[in-house]
Amino acid sequence: MAATLSTPSARKAKHAEQDRPRGLFRRKAGDHDKAGPVAYVLLAIAAVVSLFPLYWTFVAASNTGERVAQSPPPMVPSGELWTNITTAWDQADMGKALLNSTIVAGCVSLSTVLFSTLAGFAFAKLRFRGRNALLTLVVATMTIPPQLSVIPLYRIVTKLEWGNQLQSVILPSLVAAFGVFFMRQFLSEALPFELIEAARVDGANSLRVIWHVVFPIARPAMAVLGMLVFVQSWNDFFWPFVVLTQQNPTVQVALSAIGGGSGHDINQAVIMTGALVGTLPLLLIFAVLGKHIVGGITSGAVKS
Repeated sequence: MAATLSTPSARKAKHAEQDRPRGLFRRKAGDHDKAGPVAYVLLAIAAVVSLFPLYWTFVAASNTGERVAQSPPPMVPSGELWTNITTAWDQADMGKALLNSTIVAGCVSLSTVLFSTLAGFAFAKLRFRGRNALLTLVVATMTIPPQLSVIPLYRIVTKLEWGNQLQSVILPSLVAAFGVFFMRQFLSEALPFELIEAARVDGANSLRVIWHVVFPIARPAMAVLGMLVFVQSWNDFFWPFVVLTQQNPTVQVALSAIGGGSGHDINQAVIMTGALVGTLPLLLIFAVLGKHIVGGITSGAVKS
């Protein structure tokens, strides 16, 4: 019965669909959410290229310095990892360095996310005189090289007697122009004026609006910004190297004292071991929060 009721145009379309060639880039109807073989190949290549530096760091950390210096270098792990970790731990106070970097990166991330969200909300949704000019000034500071502020900052730190103390690294980085601009752009699209007006009508003051309306909507972007700032602060070397010493180092400052020597006496395996130890906390954080961070990145990509 169904065959007799089908029209000639429907039968023609069915035969055309069956005779249509299927290549690597052609998918069946209804397969819009499935990746083709080319996509899997490209993703595999990208994964290998991205993970190879980390794998090579592990290989170098598990070999001796003489073996790493050979040509060609080793490509498989060995059994010297624990010995190299002990050597790196003896040459620099890695335990204290990890604790200091956690404190610095955590404080900088929390303060940057908080202040950037508040400033981004103000620039995005509040109306005040000079808003555009002030936003332009904030964004313009991103073009100034950070090296230009080293001498003034160092003089301030010296006068405050904060040399070799963590606050000398934390306080100059409490807020970032990039974070303000990032949150402003996100809240401009994600936060409708109607929600703010509804909260005002219900009697909410500015603090309640921020806590109950702005923060819940901005949570995905806050997670992304926090992760970016944490990684940047953890990897920061120049300014901590200027104001801190090996008696109170961050991870990057401690790494500068590992694998000591001159010329061919530098132990590359121990240096790679220190780099591996300093990278593990970042990998752990991303393993725990990676799903939320990726969700925050993609949450604003699709409009309802």
